[in-house]
Amino acid sequence: MKKIIVQKYGGTSVANPQCIKNVARRVVATQKKGYNVVVVVSALGDTTDKLIELAKQITDTPSEREHDMLVSTGEQVSVALLAMAIHKLGYEAISFTGAQVGIITDTSFSKARLINVDGKKIKQHLAKGRIVIVAGFQGMTKNQEIATLGRGGSNLTAVALSKALGGCMCEMNTDVEGVFTADPRIVPKAQKIDYLSYDEMLEMSSLGSQVLQPRSVIFAKKFNVPIHVRSSFSKAAGTIILKEAKAMWEGVMISGVTLEKKEAKMTICDVPDKPGIAAKIFKILADAQINVDMIIQNISRTRRTDISFTVPKAELQKSLKTARDIVKKIKAEQVTFDENIAKVSIVGVGMKSHPGVAAKMFEVMADKKINIEMISTSEISISCVIAKKKAESVVKALHTAFGLDKKK
Repeated sequence: MKKIIVQKYGGTSVANPQCIKNVARRVVATQKKGYNVVVVVSALGDTTDKLIELAKQITDTPSEREHDMLVSTGEQVSVALLAMAIHKLGYEAISFTGAQVGIITDTSFSKARLINVDGKKIKQHLAKGRIVIVAGFQGMTKNQEIATLGRGGSNLTAVALSKALGGCMCEMNTDVEGVFTADPRIVPKAQKIDYLSYDEMLEMSSLGSQVLQPRSVIFAKKFNVPIHVRSSFSKAAGTIILKEAKAMWEGVMISGVTLEKKEAKMTICDVPDKPGIAAKIFKILADAQINVDMIIQNISRTRRTDISFTVPKAELQKSLKTARDIVKKIKAEQVTFDENIAKVSIVGVGMKSHPGVAAKMFEVMADKKINIEMISTSEISISCVIAKKKAESVVKALHTAFGLDKKK
């Protein structure tokens, strides 16, 4: 059998009929090079956002099952239209939903996790010379309910299919030329990165880079699926993501600076300072399926303490309701929140062998008179929560301070 390549096209790549025709030409050109092609497609443009907004006009708290039933329809439109465009060029193609190709998930609607991905049906159609087009972002539970994989879930669909089809190359075609050292819309001097390790890409995705869904990177790392992030509108090479290689970063301290504006900070005030309280708080939040990111607990001097944490803004109302219930259960004082925050992070495998990275980051913020509200670190990243209005200027300053304005 010919080599298989999985190509994923995001919403901006299929935003209108002209874009869909462009994708069809790219897919056919890939097949002409001797590949069997599997295509994963997102919904057209901002279709998913429009569907969510439509639901909000009905209710602020839609059933999660019905939410997934609604938003999964966007990809079904995309795959059918792309198949038609390929047929128009004189080539065979067939479109499928996630359920039809055997993508099985758990029952966590709107953020479902993969249980199994079966590549048999796809291989059968590839063997007949067809281009196979699969709806991204969705699967089916064992009870035959439609479930979606969370925002950016088409990335996870593509990586999972690459693994199921033998660990072939996974191309993520998007509206940018690759992964950059910072968001080019904020930092005009941002540079495209030729190679990144899975760990660096995971940190950047988790900390605000919009290029890849973090879960897709975790999956790629676990099963060693190579990823090529490139533009749908250019033939130029993009960013290759693969296992860590020393040659990729030796001498390079920081690979990129990221900014996350879609989080809010919550604080549960005057929490009784006794063993087991923190465990109880975060167990309740976890049971409510609330994703908590950074956490900080103040030093107790009065047998009471404050616990702050960040949550996605999209989950703020749900988080507030849950946190207020927690306050009653543990006899705390109140819950406060702040939506006007941003998380600025620096990421780089190279910082493992370069001391003083944190000091330099904090010096840059001090020079700009920035008050740091929360700090979180990992082996290859440092994140700070600051006031949102100052975040973009800090990103630019850090990008310059760590020598990222010029291509290495």
